[in-house]
Amino acid sequence: MAETIADTRRLITKPQNLNDAYGPPSNFLEIDVANPQTVGVGRGRFTTYEIRVKTNLPIFKLKESTVRRRYSDFEWLRSELERESKVVVPPLPGKAFFRQLPFRGDDGIFDESFIEERKQGLEQFINKVAGHPLAQNERCLHMFLQDEVIDKSYTPSKIRHA
Repeated sequence: MAETIADTRRLITKPQNLNDAYGPPSNFLEIDVANPQTVGVGRGRFTTYEIRVKTNLPIFKLKESTVRRRYSDFEWLRSELERESKVVVPPLPGKAFFRQLPFRGDDGIFDESFIEERKQGLEQFINKVAGHPLAQNERCLHMFLQDEVIDKSYTPSKIRHA
């Protein structure tokens, strides 16, 4: 049986110049969840979040986009990815059933601290999902991030590089 020896030589690297260090990254995808707005009254009240995308990845048709989404849109995206892709989809921040009970001393799911906490959780979720190379090929992710209105009757498919 032949004995294997690990190759411990270092990779040869070229010295980094200022352009390499401070120039634009070769590939980037930045997604911010910001500017929560609560709309509606009574049982029709809900909070929307602004989803801002900046990227130079060729698979995305728009290099910059801004759309508004509500929590149920994130739930839709998660279920579509679970159903249509081979990606292990991270959990969403909790649904907060107890915050929806009547006669609470605060604003429940419309309390500013809860909305801020949920916004941060949604941002972590969408960045994990969108950062996955297999998820980046899914039409549902592209619709969620860049289409003003999500066509929930779409035909699931893969996106091809432009």
